[in-house]
Amino acid sequence: MGGTCDERKFSFYQAVKQHEPVQMLEDMRYMEIFHWEECSHQRTYTPSEALMYAIVHDHRAYAQYLVNEFSDGAFAMPGENVCCSHSSAPHLALAVHYNRKEIMALILQETSWSYMNRGECEHMDEGRTPLHMACELLHSDAVMLLLASGASPQAEDRDGMTPLDLILEQLRASKVNTRAKMLCLERLLMFKPELRFKMKSSLKNDPEYWSNVLGEETFNYLVGRTPGTLFLLAMQTILAQLPSHEFFKSLDELPVPVFLKPL
Repeated sequence: MGGTCDERKFSFYQAVKQHEPVQMLEDMRYMEIFHWEECSHQRTYTPSEALMYAIVHDHRAYAQYLVNEFSDGAFAMPGENVCCSHSSAPHLALAVHYNRKEIMALILQETSWSYMNRGECEHMDEGRTPLHMACELLHSDAVMLLLASGASPQAEDRDGMTPLDLILEQLRASKVNTRAKMLCLERLLMFKPELRFKMKSSLKNDPEYWSNVLGEETFNYLVGRTPGTLFLLAMQTILAQLPSHEFFKSLDELPVPVFLKPL
């Protein structure tokens, strides 16, 4: 494989982007080891870096292969040349960013709950978890996947903001994508029996605005005036009982609303 280092890196990137067969991609990745010896800064892509490309381009078969074949190595910290390499959970953060639901589910099956509750990219200096990111981007299916896999809805960023606070902030900022915001909020409340969040005082100080935005029942529940609806309390109890490793299989067998079944 001739060409400069940059050309050879681009050829591998393009092959992943075009969803070339897994074996072809692995042959290319290993061939780089032999041909990149003249490149002092990097000789080959690691499984971790290859997985980053698979996530970006939604190459599910390649992502599945890398995770199965290399186990923990696929989730090792990638090199400095890869975007988000300073994140403590870069692969999950990237899957959330691009809303790669199937690959996200694969990552969550293979990692521990502590992995998904780590802060986001350090260079963003906000300390947000992947769940914060999913809420900020209004990726409601990602919100559900993360919550079902054990992500903490009580996690705070460096400003003390929970994922619920981020949704409320967006509801206050504009009326654009209101339905998407409310869907994220509804899913958070299914997994958040403890209502501890920073913006509670804001809700109490402007009840007319927030009751109009959230609806009377949700508003009163969030400010602590009334308990949750019977439906909400029942769903919180049911979802808390489902085993995380078989959550969606168990969920499919229950007579619950379609919006709770993202995959």
